[in-house]
Amino acid sequence: MSIKYIARFLDRSTPPHIVTLILLAGLSALSMNVFLPSLPNMAIHFQTEYWVLQMSVAMYFAVTAVLQIIIGPISDNLGRRPVILWGLALFTLASIGCIYAPDAATFLLFRMCQAVIVTAMVLSRAIVRDVVEADQAASMLAYVTMGMAVVPMVSPMIGGVLDEVFGWQASFWLMAICGAALFWLCFADQGETKSKTGETLREQFGHYPELLSSPRFWGYSLASGLSSGAFFAYLGGAPFVGTEIFKLSPSELGFLFGTPALGYFFGNFISGRYSTRVGINRMVLYGACISTTATVASLVVFGLGFGTALSFFGFMTFVGIGNGMTIPNATSGMLSVRPHLAGTASGLGGAIMIGFGAVLSALAGIILGDGSSAMPVLWLMAASTVGGLGAAILVIRRTQAIGA
Repeated sequence: MSIKYIARFLDRSTPPHIVTLILLAGLSALSMNVFLPSLPNMAIHFQTEYWVLQMSVAMYFAVTAVLQIIIGPISDNLGRRPVILWGLALFTLASIGCIYAPDAATFLLFRMCQAVIVTAMVLSRAIVRDVVEADQAASMLAYVTMGMAVVPMVSPMIGGVLDEVFGWQASFWLMAICGAALFWLCFADQGETKSKTGETLREQFGHYPELLSSPRFWGYSLASGLSSGAFFAYLGGAPFVGTEIFKLSPSELGFLFGTPALGYFFGNFISGRYSTRVGINRMVLYGACISTTATVASLVVFGLGFGTALSFFGFMTFVGIGNGMTIPNATSGMLSVRPHLAGTASGLGGAIMIGFGAVLSALAGIILGDGSSAMPVLWLMAASTVGGLGAAILVIRRTQAIGA
């Protein structure tokens, strides 16, 4: 049974304060893209090709996906507190390693080590499910993940300014300082929310079949993964659509590119406000409906020949709103299927979502080429959201069938 959520700030005898959880999720988001404006200068510094440094993005996400599968069972076995503290400590050291890396290969090695910060994202979600019931968990998760919507909007701008004033290393100093500060905060504030199971790690990993055999776990995971897949396809295709089709300048593209994150922020706010009252299943369904309607409408507008840059990016705002309603509620659902495996479910569900994202982002890049219109990527986004809506409907039917 979940305990009542009573958190006193900087009191290790209580669960971590929600501010601490928001900062954990925010640092995980910050590390993804704050250094991206520095890639050209980093290529010059390391005397290598730009694409070599750009590999740091793909390699980071690949390691992130693998780590999510591992971190969950370890935290279910050992507890959330030690795993988060170790993750923050290793992230801080890896950030410093990136700064002093003598060559590109060493930098890429330390950059992959930085992916350990995914611990903060995975376990901030698991902690929420440790301390509250499913509907309230969806509400809390929405507020926690609002930080993950805001940070990606502003972190590239921060990284760009830091690069111009102090050099490319400044972004990694920022990550190292934030990692050390958050280590202190978690040490002082984070009480343990998960008792040790007494099982060996092998036995803990043996619980994966229990999750993978659950139709509801797959339903929530697919609803989250496919709904957010439209956003990942957008990440892979929007730069091409903006620059090659609509001839936007870098500043114009940068301004419009953040529209889904803005929508995601408001979608999370709606989830935080209404999930407890409405229920997670209906919120997942409503969010999937909004995302699907937006992608299909954009596809129809372009198919009729009325598509513009404003319509392409404007409809993505509504995709963001739908994702902001779907993802926290679907996450709460997948963590609630087997509450005693919340950490394992959080990691596995996150890996599934990133896996879908990586595939769809790559597909968007492949299907767009010289002479392409925006239609191929719009078809991909529409198909993804329709699949997410179908998964939402199936999980509701399954829930009704078992009376959960």
